[in-house]
Amino acid sequence: MSEAAPLLRIEGVSVRRGGRLLLDDVSFSASRGEIAGVIGPNGAGKTTLFETIATRDRREILFYMPDGVRPWEDRRAGWCLDFFARLFGRERDGEAIDALQLAPLLGQRVRSLSKGEAKRLLLALALSTPQPLLLLDEPFDGLDFRQTRGAMELLRARAAAGRALVLSIHQLADATRVCDRFLLLDHGRVLAQGDLASLRARAGNGEASLEEVFLALE
Repeated sequence: MSEAAPLLRIEGVSVRRGGRLLLDDVSFSASRGEIAGVIGPNGAGKTTLFETIATRDRREILFYMPDGVRPWEDRRAGWCLDFFARLFGRERDGEAIDALQLAPLLGQRVRSLSKGEAKRLLLALALSTPQPLLLLDEPFDGLDFRQTRGAMELLRARAAAGRALVLSIHQLADATRVCDRFLLLDHGRVLAQGDLASLRARAGNGEASLEEVFLALE
């Protein structure tokens, strides 16, 4: 994990909508070279946190990949990848295409892709951007175990090359496999943050799974 100054630091963020407190005094940071996981059940505030960070005029350093979107549904997947490459003055990201097994899908229209296929395309688009900080909402949703493994290896390589990746993940086993540290959220509150070893120590169980840690701390 990088010891450099964080690319992102938020302190004491609270969000209310319709009288409901969605985020309550949340502080968080992300640095180059690491993969941070934002963990919590449905309604914990994960997507709200990402949306809040993404709307703070950080376009020069940050790219946000929401969950469940399908850009340019009438276009072919290969066109989308080429458009992003041209937009940022880059070549097609062959490494991402290979790792995410996208070659057979390049001629298909986005609207025809399955959930997992669309997610892999979104990942490739996000990784083709130049911003050093990526927020990825549920990056493995819809992927099978082989595809998830390939995606994780790709994300680790991009973090090792100097990017900061912040992932929202609902599958805690996946989070444990890919993330260097974690932000545990519940009902908009920070339960704890740190690497798995420090979270286990706080929970008083050196062998606990991430799920067991979360339940012990909530």
